[in-house]
Amino acid sequence: MADRPDRRRTPLLQVDRLDVHFGRAHVLQGVSLALDHGVLAIVGRNGMGKSTLCNAITGLVPASGTVRFAGQEILGLPPNRITNLGMGYVPQGRRVWASLSVDEHLRLVQRSGGKGRWTAERIYDLFPRLADRRRNGGGQLSGGEQQMLAIARALLLDPKLLVMDEPSEGLAPVIIDQVVEMLKTLAGEGEISVLLIEQNLGVAIDVADRVGVMVNGRIARFLSAAELGSDVELQHQLLGVRAGDDEQVEEEAAPLVSGAADSSSVVYTIRRAGDEAAAPGAPEIRAVRGFTRWNAADPQAPVADRPVVAARDSLVEQRADRGGTLPSFEASSAALAEASAEAKVLEFPVAATSMRAAYVAGTFDTKGRELFYLRDCLEKLGLRTVTVDLATSGRPSPAMVHPREVARHHPKGERAVFTDDRGSAVSRMAVAFAQFIERRRDIGGLISAGGSGGTSLATAAMRRLPIGVPKVMVSTVASGDVKPYVGPSDIMMMYSVTDVSGINRISQRVLANAAHALAGMMAYAPRPDHAAETKPALALTMFGLTTPCVQAITKKLEETYDCLVFHATGTGGQSMEKLVDSGLIAGVLDITTTEIADELVGGVLTAGPERLDAIVRSRVPYVGSCGALDMVNFW
Repeated sequence: MADRPDRRRTPLLQVDRLDVHFGRAHVLQGVSLALDHGVLAIVGRNGMGKSTLCNAITGLVPASGTVRFAGQEILGLPPNRITNLGMGYVPQGRRVWASLSVDEHLRLVQRSGGKGRWTAERIYDLFPRLADRRRNGGGQLSGGEQQMLAIARALLLDPKLLVMDEPSEGLAPVIIDQVVEMLKTLAGEGEISVLLIEQNLGVAIDVADRVGVMVNGRIARFLSAAELGSDVELQHQLLGVRAGDDEQVEEEAAPLVSGAADSSSVVYTIRRAGDEAAAPGAPEIRAVRGFTRWNAADPQAPVADRPVVAARDSLVEQRADRGGTLPSFEASSAALAEASAEAKVLEFPVAATSMRAAYVAGTFDTKGRELFYLRDCLEKLGLRTVTVDLATSGRPSPAMVHPREVARHHPKGERAVFTDDRGSAVSRMAVAFAQFIERRRDIGGLISAGGSGGTSLATAAMRRLPIGVPKVMVSTVASGDVKPYVGPSDIMMMYSVTDVSGINRISQRVLANAAHALAGMMAYAPRPDHAAETKPALALTMFGLTTPCVQAITKKLEETYDCLVFHATGTGGQSMEKLVDSGLIAGVLDITTTEIADELVGGVLTAGPERLDAIVRSRVPYVGSCGALDMVNFW
């Protein structure tokens, strides 16, 4: 970007020691930044506090510290007052009104914002696509058009500063390019400065003069966009790429640098207004413990998960007798260690979270608020999320995966799912979703919330996942007979208490518990090589009559094998075959086959006609017996 003149002596935005707490969670920890003019980008992974920083600056969440805008303290002012002072906000997720047309959006904002440099005509000149769709409702716009409308809505308030939270999220590359060009145009005109919160490093480097790296609620380092753009190793650290990929990048880049093989290669050096005159030195690598392991800390500004010095002072202050002597150093150290152990958080290594995602699935047309609340809870814990819409209503979808994309996985195609009969549409969407989930390679866990229909949709796919993959279902039917939903799988059913219809004090707590349960299961999932370190597993079936036999076999084999005993009551046989399909069973000792007798004679403890199918498919070593085959259960 071209150099821009410094038109202001005092910073347009000055943030000093900004802190935000959500309950006991210290989300923002002493954040400080200054924006004189131009574009300042804040980058970081999910859950680092970037959106909370936006909300604190714009007055949407309580905070402590100092936030000055154009020299005036604005911390504590209501959001409408901050907007009137000249700060525009483009929130994450666009948040346009589905029932209002584009023209109605602009007229509504123009009426409340008054006359200024920005008018509807100027907006339409900047965004010709909005002019073409001015009569369309917000819900009929594409994601890129909704983002343009959200930016236009903020510009009509004639801002001096534009705060933008993830403007490129969920947009197609061609739309991202248009947004980038628009931001460059605005910054180049010099009328508006931009605080850009962005996870897309390419966008941040292309648009911004300076970039701040956010780690665990603190800004670890400020650097010029040129420095970040030229430091591939630092970019890999920010993105969580494994160190093994660096060698490949260097090998590919070598011919371009040497110039021996291609004499026409030209190297350009781009300098920006915020660049230092001297080339930056290699940054000191320091590990940061917590949700991620970014290693871009400044040696002069150490970053930790929480201010240790302040914690130590607080502990000494609380434990000291004001009329006596301070406790010994050993006692204070022990107390601090105890408090640190109690404050332990879930740790998600970068390599693990980059390869595994928490899938949030459900009908977003009717349960959108609840599902997005689950997503937000998971992202605040540092997990990467994927939202999947299973609605069959045909309405516009706010989720990352559209219902039509899921429906394409049905054996008969998309048209077989979207029918006028709701019952058949739901059952066929369940089939399509099960096929969709089986093809995902990055799934680390699956969570959903809904009523009876939503439960049927989600659990059909959960049952297809291997045993051990975390599955949580928040349902209104979880307090009754859940056998049709759970089957032989390890689905965790959580009763919603109230109907899954809106966020209230009860549903908020239940949904938060469900999200934390999924996050905990994903955080402590066994390593991929864990199975190789343990004894091979043998499956044995047992009934009352065959108990002595199974116990004797188990005693003989338990030193060499991990013996898993299944009660042959229908579900037990199904669970065993589910584990066989998952590849977790090394062999089967089918001592009790009474479930087959129940299936043939009409008993109530049948495992279904597929009782031996998994064993045949997997070709696992199998020893069968006729134990309790002469018994049938009719109660």
